[in-house]
Amino acid sequence: MRPRSGPTVEHRVVAARLRMLRVRAGVGLQAAASALGAHPATVRRIERAETGLDSGQVRVLLECYGVSAGEAEPIMAGLTAANLPGWWHRWRDVMEPWQQEVIGIESSAGLVRTWHPALVPELLRTPAYEAALSRTLMPAESSARRDLRVELLGERQRRLAERGAALWALFPAAALHTRVGGAAVMARQRALLEDAAHQRGLTVQVTPLDAPPHPLTGVPPLRLLRVSAPEIGDRVVLETPGSRVDILDDAAGVTEYRIRLDDACSAAPPPGASPPGAPAAASNA
Repeated sequence: MRPRSGPTVEHRVVAARLRMLRVRAGVGLQAAASALGAHPATVRRIERAETGLDSGQVRVLLECYGVSAGEAEPIMAGLTAANLPGWWHRWRDVMEPWQQEVIGIESSAGLVRTWHPALVPELLRTPAYEAALSRTLMPAESSARRDLRVELLGERQRRLAERGAALWALFPAAALHTRVGGAAVMARQRALLEDAAHQRGLTVQVTPLDAPPHPLTGVPPLRLLRVSAPEIGDRVVLETPGSRVDILDDAAGVTEYRIRLDDACSAAPPPGASPPGAPAAASNA
């Protein structure tokens, strides 16, 4: 079984397929659980990718659902990959459970859209900016743990670029007037944003200081993640005040925030414009 570090997309895909096969067969949770000799909660956890995929259990469920050998074969063949720990497993000790879930989706996302109301979005931060911010927000944390967090962010950024995923970020010019870590740190951070114009697949929009309210005004940090696998719907991640994080996967909730993102981006200066006091916004998608 995979050590606990949050499900990978491969795991989520298999779990989603098992649920769809059960529904297609008209088999209830209780009947599926009876076939396993287990509680319905066990089937529910399997279908939610909350537990490792046992090959014996999966085989019993497929038989219970009347799945043909030809359809069952690729599912069984994919169990080994689905049970592997995610690449982020080595950093799990400095990650919250919600972060493991989000990064599990982010690591296969073809598009990441992000909004931050006050700071540079994390996937655009330099190591020095992230480290300085961590010192302010978590002053009691050891330098070793802080270094691991910075290292994890760098790995997320590297993998995003390596697989050619698109990143579309929106944030206010006020973020560039909030001095995180001092003048030198901010100078390097601004330079990275200016270099964004030369990075394929990266779009940055900065709202001016004197801009009127827009559809995301007052909304906490937000991410929209899109994975190409049809079994995995879009996710919206809301980092609400008080360290609470909501991960939305229902179509109505995701659509609402997608529309708000679209409208906020439409209201902002287009990529390539330069709001007063901010580096030029950029796009090289």
